[in-house]
Amino acid sequence: MQLDFTPDQEELRSSVRSVLEKECTRAFVREHVDHVVLGEPSEAPAKLWQTFVSLDWPALTIAEEHGGIGLGYPELAVVAEELGRVLALGPLLTTIAGFVPLLREADGGEPWLAKVAAGELSGTAAFGASHVLCGGEVDVIAVVGDGEITIVSPAVMRTIESLDPTRTLVDLDVAAGKADASRLPISADGVRRAREEMTVAIAFELVGTCQTIFDTNLQYAKERQQFGVAIGSFQAVKHKLANMFVAIQRARALCMFAAATINEDDGRRSTATSAAKAAAGDCQKLVASDGIQLLGGIGYTWEHDQHLFVKRAKVSDALF
Repeated sequence: MQLDFTPDQEELRSSVRSVLEKECTRAFVREHVDHVVLGEPSEAPAKLWQTFVSLDWPALTIAEEHGGIGLGYPELAVVAEELGRVLALGPLLTTIAGFVPLLREADGGEPWLAKVAAGELSGTAAFGASHVLCGGEVDVIAVVGDGEITIVSPAVMRTIESLDPTRTLVDLDVAAGKADASRLPISADGVRRAREEMTVAIAFELVGTCQTIFDTNLQYAKERQQFGVAIGSFQAVKHKLANMFVAIQRARALCMFAAATINEDDGRRSTATSAAKAAAGDCQKLVASDGIQLLGGIGYTWEHDQHLFVKRAKVSDALF
């Protein structure tokens, strides 16, 4: 079992990171958040989605026979972590890690996969009618039912006022949406497998968000002066940074093991999925708390970006 990313996968990471640093800047995210807070429409998620489509990222794990690139789950994990580092807007993660796995496991999902691969469709997965991630940014939602998934329009929904202003959470009116919806049979095992893929992807994204919180604190500790020296030279600060680093590495290691079990369909995948998500949640509890304290409180202020990462981490911890 491969428990580390290969050179090709690390090259993919570098490519994804360079694109995101250019196309999903802090200013880009802040502008979107300002629109959300003021109750104004924002075109930022749709704009970023079109950038991803132009790069064929929605086709990442779709089989070549359906027009996709045909890469595996470790490549998806690489992308998920990088999306978390920049608080990426839009439905790319829910499309490739939630919608696509459900359609792959369902009978007759091939035409829908081809549409995603062609960049014609974005989606998300609803394993229940409430708290559907990115339900307000997608074209369709795959709702899991008893022995089937139903592809519904996101029009029949209620937006939830979430702690995280960078992406939407919605509650669905499933009965209203089923009138002229497409239904595809799926097994209980298929639903479980798809849910595990989405759960580990969220855990990887959460690790990426925690990594940025840590990087921000590390840089601040090197630059902030007290008593004529950098605060990073203080033992208490060193201990907090070390504990944050260890928590992130532990969570990433468990996420990587979970990704490997999914990629190789190992019998331990369900246990590994739970362990990865739990570790990512424990990681954010420590990193988010100390990530605010080490900044001396400025992370709470609207002008500083830290609170946006903390809010994303808190909501991601609660999901799945």
